[in-house]
Amino acid sequence: MNSDIDMSLDPHVVEVLSQVTTATLTTLLLKKGLRNVWLRGARPLRAGQPRLVGRAFTLRFVPAREDLATPESWASPISTRAAIEAMPAGCIAVADAMGVCDAGIFGDILCARMAQRGVAGLVTDGVVRDVAGVLGTGLPVWCRGAAAPPSVAGLTFVAWQQPIACGGVAVFPGDVLVIDDDGAVLIPAVLVREMAQLAPEQERMEAWIMQQVNQGASLPGLYPMNAETRSRYLASGQPGALPGP
Repeated sequence: MNSDIDMSLDPHVVEVLSQVTTATLTTLLLKKGLRNVWLRGARPLRAGQPRLVGRAFTLRFVPAREDLATPESWASPISTRAAIEAMPAGCIAVADAMGVCDAGIFGDILCARMAQRGVAGLVTDGVVRDVAGVLGTGLPVWCRGAAAPPSVAGLTFVAWQQPIACGGVAVFPGDVLVIDDDGAVLIPAVLVREMAQLAPEQERMEAWIMQQVNQGASLPGLYPMNAETRSRYLASGQPGALPGP
């Protein structure tokens, strides 16, 4: 398990990205050539969860193998229990459950411990169990739903802090996740600061466009902006408005 990754995140970056929608981020990442950044199947377990920003702490499951996927494995040094004790405060646990929907990877006890350790949230392409208890822990969770059987009914836990595939997206430890009601979006670690610089202006621009639409403006030349519309936008005095394509 790789424990040498710097999981800290600039508080200013967190503050900025926590005000930016995942829809805006996917647009900006698309402009950078990144199309596959939205984790499929990760839906909010509870409506109205706060937007989260944090570095990915990865967990990996593989298909169940009878000699390994047993209740006794929960006491192994390589277990979800051991992984949780390695999670730093502020991280987002991202679990590759291979889309399995009939074995809950975490229940109320494990989620309660994650909440105690200051983990920001859990994202998985699988499911959880003990839903009422999980909701009671207050840990924000994005997943495919719920199932009563435990993880070992369909999965074997094998590693943490290694590259994974979650919801069809490659996630490396230390990448940044932004998550809201539209789901979870991955920002590669090398692009985090650039996204934090670009995203607020994109939000301001789209807010101005929405204002124009509400006033009856037609879309051609407005969205996307042509040169005349961009000139009007820049002249509007929007804070931070920057020229661009």
